[in-house]
Amino acid sequence: MTEAQGSAKPVGVVVSVDPDRFAEVVARLRHAGLTVTGEQPLLGALTGTVPGGDLIPALAALDGVESVDREVTYRAEES
Repeated sequence: MTEAQGSAKPVGVVVSVDPDRFAEVVARLRHAGLTVTGEQPLLGALTGTVPGGDLIPALAALDGVESVDREVTYRAEES
């Protein structure tokens, strides 16, 4: 890990993968730098964090990965 990656703020991501190869693809994602925070193997989905957003295209290019999207958080404000 480079110094820039070590100091980058973690970015939440939602990843869709081939459910038939879930364990294999998740292992590959972890090796590439994803910290997994939640798994839904039957749906082929998982959540996690990456150090900064620069790693997202590399994760999306891995065999068995269908999509990688930044996690979006909505907040309701009282009026």
